[in-house]
Amino acid sequence: MEKLKNTDALPVTQWRFSLQQEDITEQLANEFGILPIMSKILMSRNIVNLIDAKKYLFPSLNDLHNPFLMKDMDKAVHRVIQAIQRKEKIVLFGDYDADGITSIAVMLKFLCWLLPETDFYIPDRIEEGYGLNRGAIDLLKRRSVDLIITVDCGVSDLECVAYAATLGIDTIILDHHEVPEILPPAIAVINPHRPDCPFPFKHLAGVGIAFNFLISLRGKLRQEGFWNNRVYPNLREYLDLVALGTIGDISPLIDENRIFTKIGLDLITEDKRVGLKALKEICGIETQVIDTNKASFCLIPRINAAGRVGSPTEAVKLLLSDDLAEARDLARVLDGYNRKRQTIEKNILTEILAEIAKTVDPYLKSSLVFASPNWHPGVIGIVAARLVDRFYRPAILISIRNGIGKGAGRSIADVNIYQGLKKCDALLLSYGGHQYAAGISIREEDIEEFKHLLEVVISDNILPVNMISQTTIDAQCQLPDVNQDLLTQIGMIAPFGRRNPEPVLCVRNVNVTASNIVGNNHLRLRLNGGGVSCNGTWFSKGHFIKQLTSGTTSDIAFTPQFNYWNGVNEIQLKMKDMSVPSV
Repeated sequence: MEKLKNTDALPVTQWRFSLQQEDITEQLANEFGILPIMSKILMSRNIVNLIDAKKYLFPSLNDLHNPFLMKDMDKAVHRVIQAIQRKEKIVLFGDYDADGITSIAVMLKFLCWLLPETDFYIPDRIEEGYGLNRGAIDLLKRRSVDLIITVDCGVSDLECVAYAATLGIDTIILDHHEVPEILPPAIAVINPHRPDCPFPFKHLAGVGIAFNFLISLRGKLRQEGFWNNRVYPNLREYLDLVALGTIGDISPLIDENRIFTKIGLDLITEDKRVGLKALKEICGIETQVIDTNKASFCLIPRINAAGRVGSPTEAVKLLLSDDLAEARDLARVLDGYNRKRQTIEKNILTEILAEIAKTVDPYLKSSLVFASPNWHPGVIGIVAARLVDRFYRPAILISIRNGIGKGAGRSIADVNIYQGLKKCDALLLSYGGHQYAAGISIREEDIEEFKHLLEVVISDNILPVNMISQTTIDAQCQLPDVNQDLLTQIGMIAPFGRRNPEPVLCVRNVNVTASNIVGNNHLRLRLNGGGVSCNGTWFSKGHFIKQLTSGTTSDIAFTPQFNYWNGVNEIQLKMKDMSVPSV
């Protein structure tokens, strides 16, 4: 493959401008009283009619789909009601990441009202690995468990589900990962990715599927008169946890995910849950409005850290705690796990970057695969994500133990990592995941062959141009258009995340009047255009200061945002890219 780009050149990315239709942007602006720029931002998200725009601008629980459209939902609800009537022992079996942990928490909180002995089991990441395993099933049998409900896992565990059945244990699967050709022999397999599932929204996180199951169960129990002499549970109160799991899984923030996340973040801000109040305190954000950035960089890493380098059980206890003193103790424990995770992550990344510098030009590769017996398996997924961010290549890191490698992969927009692994399955002991993230198990002696095969698979199925990061421009404007009214309206389309990114605007021919480096290699700029001056910050791009000296004229791509500092509220530009004419 030809080397694609000089990474010291500006612009850093390819700019792609969204197509606009003036008649539609005018119609949206008139109907909802929004600025023309906002109409263009809506159009760039394929919102081109009034019905879709209303649902997008004003998310409501009334717009959720009928959960009984999910294949097997009726079977799962019937089996759980049967367990309630028989007072059977239910165990929730989950994953050890934020999605799995929050799924466990919402299910446990609801089911313990109905069956107080309901328990949960999260496998040890290192000793047991992801998903069901025979040892855990044997343990649950000794505990007289009648029904296992998997959350955020299970759809690939055909043999273990069959084994549980031989012991007299039924299984219900609530999962959102890619579906294998043969489904496990469970009582019910609820997964929108099933080819025979008519549920219209396919991109729920595991916790979103769990929440839909609870809506269905609550409704069916209501039909049967179960709540006549009981408090009817308000599932809206669970949406703070659903939001965290959805954001943590990097699920598209559209459709139901957008509704869950919008309401859930408001609940977190309002301190509706003791455990999250304590977690916010330990993060130092207890007085701040919680958005997806604060959730992603403050709250979720500490929940994830419990499953990576500590005990996910402590994260579940924190999320369900009603005692503030206990919650603060648990929050401190999770914060300690996160600090440990950060140290391990930094060391692994430093090691890999040193190896890259010595042995390979990443821009000549279509994929990055590295392996070591010294890496902690709980952290390699994060480091893989760091490599994807830096080099815009799919990356898989493998931790080797006793001749077996456990790998974690992350990918880019145009490469479905799960489909790539399917073409390498002859070399893999197991694999699972979805388009952007996956896990594998592989023999140590097969790693080199796998590395070469994956490179061929990806390079044969993607154009070189798609291996360059893109910046999508929602709208072009002038610097005076970036004002308080615009930023207030932009707040209507939050929360931001995958498939609903922060809007990016473009202004042409802006003058750089000052530049300096602040913090950890961040570029601070003073920009002037159309008689207006404002500050811009380009994170981790201090090395471009020589190209952006005072007097430079540039086209800029940025996200406008409010910056609150020392009681002053000013508009600043979070830079995405800059294009400087070549001399």
